[in-house]
Amino acid sequence: MGLLSICSLSFCQECSREFLENVDFPGTDITSVYSPDVEHCQLLCTQHPSCLFFTFVRADWTVDNRHFYCYLKSTPSGKPKVQNPLQGVTSGYSLKPCNPDPSSCLSQVYQNVDFFGADYRVLFTSDHEECQRVCTQDPQCQFFTFVNDIFTSENIRYKCHLKYSWSVPRTPIVERKDGVVSGFSHKIQLTPFFKPACQNKLFPNTDIPGNNLETLPAASPEHCQTLCSAHPRCTYFSYDSNFNCDMKSNGNEMVTRAKQGVTSGIPVHFCQLDNNWLKLAHEGVDFRGSDIRFELMDDPDTCQKTCTVDPNCQFYTYVNETFFDSDYRRRCYLKRVITMPAPPKVTKLNNVVSGFSLRDCN
Repeated sequence: MGLLSICSLSFCQECSREFLENVDFPGTDITSVYSPDVEHCQLLCTQHPSCLFFTFVRADWTVDNRHFYCYLKSTPSGKPKVQNPLQGVTSGYSLKPCNPDPSSCLSQVYQNVDFFGADYRVLFTSDHEECQRVCTQDPQCQFFTFVNDIFTSENIRYKCHLKYSWSVPRTPIVERKDGVVSGFSHKIQLTPFFKPACQNKLFPNTDIPGNNLETLPAASPEHCQTLCSAHPRCTYFSYDSNFNCDMKSNGNEMVTRAKQGVTSGIPVHFCQLDNNWLKLAHEGVDFRGSDIRFELMDDPDTCQKTCTVDPNCQFYTYVNETFFDSDYRRRCYLKRVITMPAPPKVTKLNNVVSGFSLRDCN
């Protein structure tokens, strides 16, 4: 049924912050992502729902061009099956057992490293410090790349590229399933703003066709509006009864048409979203995947409260006594996705400087 878990290995493990330089944990990969350094790779492993340890390929790796690869890994035992000496890599463990702060200060800047892609705005600044300040002040900027004054192409020198990755939880799969209840932690921080309250604008039974930017699963029109509000290029959205959130981008016009079962709307800017939609439980809806662990509980309310008090949990699915397979009944699946700044690609490039927003460094 897709509701599987590694149990609660993160609670069984000891807190281990050490890095093992020139040591490889071969095999048992969950996925690979990009990181500019081993500390960032460790934080990605910590936020990934099932990663327990990792191997990072450093910039001094010489075998091939896989620099900055961060291999996220797991085993049923919670420990690597084998450790091999290997020049150019560093390995370590998830910080889940260390109860880490959900937000981390990423103050390091990286010379001759490009955070390739994910641009949403460009401007010219005098140096990389100013580029970083602009990124820090822009609530949607997660990281940046600055082109310095000796870059090969003169036409793009001093160019500051502001970049984005998802900072709000996305439910990877939302689908109807009898006998389950799903919902969200009540403590998710959706926006960095606290005043004033936003005026939500939704248009029931209305579609805004075309201009598609990205489609993500969402549990409700309000969830879809939150996703659109967090994306710097989303200008409006349409949400249908199959849990599809179609984010759209066109700053010139918004053409609507009547359509049953579709709710459209516009994002909010520089205000505090109404988060009452987070408190709704969705009967007969499964948030499939992204399991941290499961625990046995008597009711969905207890599951929701457990998710809310767990700083790692962002959303949950509870399996009722009415579920067709008795082996899964009473399971509360606690779930999360990566929400820290995560460049889609990291590469070597001479005479550029990359780094992160400093909003979490105060």
